[in-house]
Order: sequence, then C-alpha cells, then structure tokens
Amino acid sequence: MNGHQFNPTILREYDIRGIIDETLFEADAEAIGRAFGTLLSQQGHSNVAVGYDGRETSPVLKSALVRGLTATGIDVFDIGMGPTPMLYYSTYALEAGGGIMITGSHNPPNHNGFKMMLGGKSFYGDQIQELGKLSAKGPFAEGEGKVIDKPTRTDYVTRILKDFNAGRDLSVVWDCGNGVTGETLRQVVAKLPGRHLLLFDEIDGTFPNHHPDPTVAENLSDLIHTVTGTGADLGIAFDGDGDRIGVVDGIGRILWGDQLLAILSREVLKNHPGAPIIADVKASQILFDEVAKLGGKPIMWRTGHSLIKSKMQEVNAPLAGEMSGHIFYNDHYYGFDDALYVALRLLNILGASGQTLENMRDELPEMINTPELRFACPDEEKFDAVTRIQNTLADEGADFSDIDGVRVNTEDGWWLLRASNTQAVLVARCEAKDDAGLARLKSQLQSALKKAGVDAPIF
Repeated sequence: MNGHQFNPTILREYDIRGIIDETLFEADAEAIGRAFGTLLSQQGHSNVAVGYDGRETSPVLKSALVRGLTATGIDVFDIGMGPTPMLYYSTYALEAGGGIMITGSHNPPNHNGFKMMLGGKSFYGDQIQELGKLSAKGPFAEGEGKVIDKPTRTDYVTRILKDFNAGRDLSVVWDCGNGVTGETLRQVVAKLPGRHLLLFDEIDGTFPNHHPDPTVAENLSDLIHTVTGTGADLGIAFDGDGDRIGVVDGIGRILWGDQLLAILSREVLKNHPGAPIIADVKASQILFDEVAKLGGKPIMWRTGHSLIKSKMQEVNAPLAGEMSGHIFYNDHYYGFDDALYVALRLLNILGASGQTLENMRDELPEMINTPELRFACPDEEKFDAVTRIQNTLADEGADFSDIDGVRVNTEDGWWLLRASNTQAVLVARCEAKDDAGLARLKSQLQSALKKAGVDAPIF
C-alpha cells in the first residue's frame, strides 16, 4: 500500500472523526490500520482489540481497518459490537497492545470515527498527527496477522456487575437513545433488583427517537416524562457509544456532570480520605468546594477525556469527571470513562442510603450559571485570541487560572473562556451567586472578547 493522505479535518485532538463519503472513506480506515499496526509493531506489541458501534457504516469501516492491521502482521481480537467502554475493558482483559473503537459517538448518523488506545493509554493529540504523517509517508510494517473472534459482552457485563452492591430496591428508567448500549444494558438490568424500564434500547444507527447526547436537555425530555409519569427514583441516559452519562432525579431535574461528580465523590472519599478528585475547568465552583469539604483534594484540569485520563494516571486520582458527562473511576476500576459502570456505582450509593437522589441534589448549594456559550472563531485564530486575553488579564492583575484558556475569579463568581479542541469556536461559561452577579460576569466576558477582537453577540 502506498502512502495515504487523510482529509486534515478528521485528525482531531481526541480521535479521528469525519463525515462518511465526504471527509471519511473506507480507504481511510484501511490506512489507519496500516499506520496504527506499524506503531504497535514498533513498540513491540503483537495484537490489538477492535470493536464497533451500531452505526450502519461501522461494519464496513471495521473490515477495512482489520485489513490494514493484519497486513502489518498484527493479530486482531474482534470483540464484536458494543459500547466504547467494552472496547477499553477488552484491552485489559485480553492484555492487548492497543485498542480501536469504530464509533461516531453522539454525532449525526452520517458521521463515524475511531477512538484509540496504545499500550494501556489514550492515543490522542500529537500522536494522532504523527499517525497522519506516517500514513502519508510510510514505511509500514508488513506481515500476516490473523483475526481472532473474542466476543466480550458477557465478560464485560460480569465485570461491571462485580462492583454492584444491592441495597434497597430502586425504580430506574434507562434511555439508550438507540445507541449501542441497548443489548449490553438488557443483560445488565436482568441481574439487578428493583424495577427497570428501558427506552429506545433497539440499536438503530439512524437514531429515530432523539439524538443520543445526554448533555442536551431536549434529548432528555422522554426520560424526564417517563420518570415523573411512572414515579421512578431516577432516570439514566447514555450517549451513542456509552462513554457519557446523563442523569435525572425523581422529580425530573437534570443533574449535570459536576453535580453528579459531587454526589459520587462522597462514597469515594470515604474510602480514600484526602484523595485527589479531578474535574475540568467548566465545572461549577460548588464541586471543587464540595470535594474540599469532604476532605478531598480538588484538582481543576483541562477539558478533554484523554487529557483527564492522563492526569488521573499522573496523580493517581480515584475519580474524575467532565461537564460533558465523561466520568472516570479509578477506584476498583480501570480509570476510563464508562457510563454503564458509573450508573451502577450511583445505584450503589442510592441503594445504601435512606436519601433520594433529589435529597442529595438539594444538599448542594444553588448557583446561577449560563449553559456553554459558543462563539465562532477560525481555527487558526482561536488560540491566539485566548492568549491575548490571558496577557490583558495578567496586565490588569486579575485573579485567573490559565490551565485551559482563562477562568477568571471575581467576588461575583467566575467566567471561563477557552478554545475548543474540536471545533472552530471559543467556548465560554459564567457562574454567579445571583442574577445581578451573573450580569456583571457576562459584561466582563464580552469586554474581554471585544478587546481580543472577537465579535461576540449579546447573550
């Protein structure tokens, strides 16, 4: 195989992802296999686990990927169709040198992509760019690898259930959004006590009921209606490939990623006093304060699941999470984002408690905040714009963190501005104790954008 050029837009920060037959093609999948197989071989690995989601294009991409991998002499463990966390799990269970998941995650039906692990760690950032360069120039390893069928779903279900502790019976509504979690979840709930109602658990890559992204409130409307209509204790939703979670309480209120992480932290910090808990820069100050109050060490880190996972390994944190619904357990588990496992750990907490989820949510202080605000900014300009704002804030003597963009602290609360790693946008958020404070923070944010030459609409 000669060198292969990818459309540069598909080589993202955390994965390879594009639009089928526009920016991402079957030939790309084979080239990814050749290049990744070569990297595996160079690092002394001889095998890789491969899984795929329920999208209509995933089987074709899998076949092409496997052709490329085996052509480099790498053996492929074919784990079958299932959630991305099942693929992550398989790399540990099978002691594989790496893993590749074919998934479009929560993107529209005509999108697809590849999430990768190498040597037990996330494969991201500069590594993905290097894979692109290797694909273009070679040389590639050569050999005759074989495909070994290793269906993993049953083992994976057994593993995540291992850490479930049955307490009081709970009534739970689950929304799979027609993503790839459906078949796996059916096996899980068959082993759980209590009452369980599954919504949209038929795997359908066209997503006929709603988009499989649990961080968008409108995608949770069916879940909320069913929870409140049936008197369930809570509702749990998954994204398209099962690595992100959404939760609603018994009265239909959404718990965002930072609120969920605050509740999960209670159990973890009881078992690991003083441990670090990581959250991304978009998380509420309430979370960081709650972790400190529980005796933990709150760590604010950069947004991005691969970045969070790397930081977890560095500081040996037992728990981490993002506003996007990626939650990572390194406590009794492997440190990757697994929404089904997180759901079971949440059920452990509720089952062992006399409190309801709404009680637990009400114990957290109330803050007023904006949703994520997004402002168009060209890829070649967005990081420079943030740097200009950092310099201005430093000159003004402002209290801010530059871990990921700028997070500015004031008496009213905080505002955040960072460059997206995946889109041509700047992302902002504000949080205050009251409406007047929020208005002042918004004004400060707009002023900073204006000084940086970014056209920000009134919000």
